[in-house]
Amino acid sequence: MRKKLGEILLERGKITERQLGEALSRQKDSHQKLGEALLGLGYAVEEDVFSALSDSWGVPFMRGDDILMASEEVVRIVPEPFARENHLIPVAIENKTLKVAMADPDDIIAIDNLHKLSNLVVEAHLAAPGAIENAIEQLYVKVRKAGEMTDVIGNLQFFAESDTEEEGLMDMTKVQAGLEDAPVVKLVNLLIADAIRERATDIHIEVQEEKVIVRFRIDGVLQEMMASPKSSHPGIVSRIKILSKLNIAEKRLPQDGRFTIISPEKEVDVRVSVLPTVNGEKVMLRLLDKGGFAFNLNTLGMDDQLLMIFRRWIRQPYGMIIISGPTGSGKSTTLYAALKEIKSAEDNIITVEDPVEYHLPGINQVQTKPKIGLTFANALRSILRQDPDKLLIGEIRDEETADIAVKFSLTGHLVFSTLHANDATSTITRLLDIGVPPFLAGSCLNLVMAQRLVRRICPQCKEPYEPSHAEFEALRLSQDDVKGKTFYRGRGCAYCRHTGYYGRTGIFELLEMKQPVRRLVFDNANEEELRATASKLGMLTLRDAALAKIYSGITTPHEMLRVTVQEY
Repeated sequence: MRKKLGEILLERGKITERQLGEALSRQKDSHQKLGEALLGLGYAVEEDVFSALSDSWGVPFMRGDDILMASEEVVRIVPEPFARENHLIPVAIENKTLKVAMADPDDIIAIDNLHKLSNLVVEAHLAAPGAIENAIEQLYVKVRKAGEMTDVIGNLQFFAESDTEEEGLMDMTKVQAGLEDAPVVKLVNLLIADAIRERATDIHIEVQEEKVIVRFRIDGVLQEMMASPKSSHPGIVSRIKILSKLNIAEKRLPQDGRFTIISPEKEVDVRVSVLPTVNGEKVMLRLLDKGGFAFNLNTLGMDDQLLMIFRRWIRQPYGMIIISGPTGSGKSTTLYAALKEIKSAEDNIITVEDPVEYHLPGINQVQTKPKIGLTFANALRSILRQDPDKLLIGEIRDEETADIAVKFSLTGHLVFSTLHANDATSTITRLLDIGVPPFLAGSCLNLVMAQRLVRRICPQCKEPYEPSHAEFEALRLSQDDVKGKTFYRGRGCAYCRHTGYYGRTGIFELLEMKQPVRRLVFDNANEEELRATASKLGMLTLRDAALAKIYSGITTPHEMLRVTVQEY
């Protein structure tokens, strides 16, 4: 005689006698099944109930983790609509037998249809409905992606770009190798198409002692996507070098190149960097979407107060606005959004960039080309004769560029630029360190803003949680500081690739050049004095901005600790 569900759960210690009694009473009143009653009361979890049912019914049980091990080839046997309708998913094939996880192993009609569909003997395994639903969501996403990827690859066109110009036109030569059937060509095409689909900004191809690792930078964080045999490395590198017109034979020196990908949906500029390492050449590809610029100041993540201050300064007739932060912190995006807001038919707006990341209609954008002598400084000298009203300088890298930018801002022009610095006050000291005299820096600067990007909590799997004591200590917060506040995190799901995050938003440290701050700059004050005065005048630090995002349920303490530094 087979044991009943309640007896099995009692023996396994999953429920108590009291809980079983309550569930039986509820079952009698509501005419539910015992398992449904236990789940409804919260006395058992779904996997424990169905594991016990498998023993009661004499049907093999399959756990959620085992279902997720199914390969794409096996999952592809059963169409997704059929799997969803019948609450089942194929897991493995052994000796012409198809193992299937089902919520109802007694569904003879579904099993018979599955036998006709696959031409295999069907072996039904019981699984929790939630585990089957989760597996369908995750595994069929991979199947759909693989099919769509094939279509995408067929639509991709690769162009090598040349820096030589003839009769004012860029020489664009289509690389026919993109249409070949060589496996390495397909592999590289697949990597790039997958990176575009996953919103990656960088592709890192790293050779190790025994294999090649491919990682994508998604939402600012590297994620390992695949590993291939080391034997594939020379072919991958050669293919990328061909696309970017680099020297295939040169493996001892770093090389830089670029190429463009055109698909029916978008145009992507790919910057290539090849670096020799002890195990072989490491390749990094930076993907720049050349399509329409979709951001505006309202979508960057500034709160209403910061947005009001920023808008006031970008509408001034002259002066300099500098945005600082490390590479990939969204500086260029913020400047583009500012130009997009203030552009008008009355102004001549010119940018000098390396590279031009987005094409902005109504704005004259200049791409620097150091190989032929078109540097920031040389381009700026020519722009003086173009009668600009507003100017964007991609980055202040040296004293000569800084000197021209300062003179522009002091002669009736509004200048936007970026600088690599850790925060707003260190941006001023960095500008002085480059060689700008204190009296000029104090006169020309209107606004200095430092920024970072933090990942947003995934909206599909967002849940409240209680931070650990260690997290509170790292954040330097007490229980009183967070009283009445709720913390959130992402549990991890297929939508966010099980990271708990999807997309990014900005945090900002905004320093207005008010008179007390200007006087300190004139007096060549140190960074500590500048920060103290700015804080008294109401400047909120990057940490303060990150905390506000945490309390608003937008990001997590982990992200705050990842991108900001606590001052001691």
